[in-house]
Amino acid sequence: MKKIFLILLLGLFVFTGCSKYNESSIKNDLNKNINNIKGYHLVGKLDVYNGDNTYRYKVESSYYKDKYRVSLINKKNNHEQILLKNDDAVYVLNPNLNKSYKFQSRWPENSSQIYILQSLLGDINNDKDMNLIKKKDSYIIETKLAYSNNKDLVKEKIYLNKNLDFEKIEVYDENNNLQMKLIIKELDKRAVFNNNYFDVDENMNTGEEETKETISTIDDTIYPMYLPSGTYLSSEEEVSKSDGERIILTFSGETPFIMVQETVNRDKEVMSVSGDPEFITDTVGAISDNSIEFISNGVEYYISSENMNSHEMMQVAESLSPIAVMK
Repeated sequence: MKKIFLILLLGLFVFTGCSKYNESSIKNDLNKNINNIKGYHLVGKLDVYNGDNTYRYKVESSYYKDKYRVSLINKKNNHEQILLKNDDAVYVLNPNLNKSYKFQSRWPENSSQIYILQSLLGDINNDKDMNLIKKKDSYIIETKLAYSNNKDLVKEKIYLNKNLDFEKIEVYDENNNLQMKLIIKELDKRAVFNNNYFDVDENMNTGEEETKETISTIDDTIYPMYLPSGTYLSSEEEVSKSDGERIILTFSGETPFIMVQETVNRDKEVMSVSGDPEFITDTVGAISDNSIEFISNGVEYYISSENMNSHEMMQVAESLSPIAVMK
């Protein structure tokens, strides 16, 4: 009889040990765990899906004393972009192009960020209806998302082990299609960094001189495959620059806009831009209420419209293709 009682007691302990959290208690422990971290360094593999295309990145995300640094290396062309927040401002750095943008932005607090622990915690805290799925030795948290400029991204799945360490994050659209996936390979929650690690000049010097990208001509005009209803390409103009080429596409109709694509002017001057940094398939750009700026494959793009919102401009930017559209 004693043996049976001990077996039942052990079974009860194992069961409750694997399923000890509910929605409230897991939030409490995650808040304690993450808010007590003074510095961390995360290494992961990020896949971004756009139709039939998959963009793969090596990600390194660092945090220390309210400073952030996120390195995104495109595995196809080895191009690195760095999102940086220090005491001065927020920056998007392109070391291989000697190009950098400066923002007066609340990033990363103002939008969901898949590779920043505090942002993941914010998504969990902000969703009163979050769903907790209990596995044998792990947990999955399903939450709503707050991507301010990309309304297509609506749901997130956060995979945790039994110690509540983040292992994988998935982002879905409203049709339950997977849009982004981050697999965390390493996470040091006791990382320490010096101030130079978050310095703009130090980070801009990370690109090897022999690998710095130089493009002087645009071989193929890139066209948006998505256009708002009643909008069409009305003119295309090529302009020569002293250091390259510029193509201006004008779209007319119900929702007019202008798209400029040009070879990048490789200088070290920091450009101040309005808006916030935003992931645009294979790059990080700057998005505001009526414009988007970003660099992709050595070409700089600028989209501007007084008639489109930021979500519509994101749809245009993410649909770019060398295939011509009808005028």
